[in-house]
Amino acid sequence: MNFFQSLLFFFVSFLASIAGAICGIGGGVIIKPTLDLFGWSNVTTISFLSGCTVLSMSCYSVSRSIFTKDNSIKLNTGTPLAIGAAIGGVTGNQLFSIIKSIFKNPNTIGAVQAGCLCIITIGTLLYTLHKEKIRVLHVQNKLLCLAIGLFLGIMSSFLGIGGGPINLVVLYYFFGMNTKTAAANSLYIILFSQISNLFTTVISGNVPEFDIITLILMISGGIFGGIIGRKINKHINSKSVDKLFICLMVVIIIINIYNIWKYTCL
Repeated sequence: MNFFQSLLFFFVSFLASIAGAICGIGGGVIIKPTLDLFGWSNVTTISFLSGCTVLSMSCYSVSRSIFTKDNSIKLNTGTPLAIGAAIGGVTGNQLFSIIKSIFKNPNTIGAVQAGCLCIITIGTLLYTLHKEKIRVLHVQNKLLCLAIGLFLGIMSSFLGIGGGPINLVVLYYFFGMNTKTAAANSLYIILFSQISNLFTTVISGNVPEFDIITLILMISGGIFGGIIGRKINKHINSKSVDKLFICLMVVIIIINIYNIWKYTCL
């Protein structure tokens, strides 16, 4: 990979992490399909690079929330969700390895990921547009929180997106959180799922080949994007966050539809 391509990866990570920190989607849901669109690396490498970038951004954002004691992270429900997500991160990683072994053509794996992500994003968009009319739950049971977190961790790890929009929908519906609170707790869940995902990848020896300069640039983009996105989030209201989130979902759906077509035709 040449320097220009690495630099473009940095800008994608930077801009995606700004949006991810504002909306609580982690940035991976933007990074993964966008880098797939370029086609400069295989899907396994892109999933790994995207996961590392999301981990760096969520680590910064969650650390700042805890140190500043802004009380946006609801530890009573967020911690069981995060523990479940950590377990799910390991499971999702193994699921990806199984799918990879079944389909020898990496383009098939890319098509499966793009298809799943497209379906999830469409569902998320529809829910967001109609969420004012949907009666929410207020789950308190710790075992149910653990099970929900497990599902979120599996999906985020398998798709290589960190957590993305599905986290927000779950936090809206099952826990009745508002947009900005859901964003903070989503990043908390993403942090745990990505740590376990990375740990499993390293321990199992499944780290793909990658350019170290590209990884450093993407992680830098994730951290700087998280810094700026967190500052922006403090100065805008929930309605503005919702509007940005809806616009991002539309763009992501379009990119994933193109990626499905591209991978199935290769």
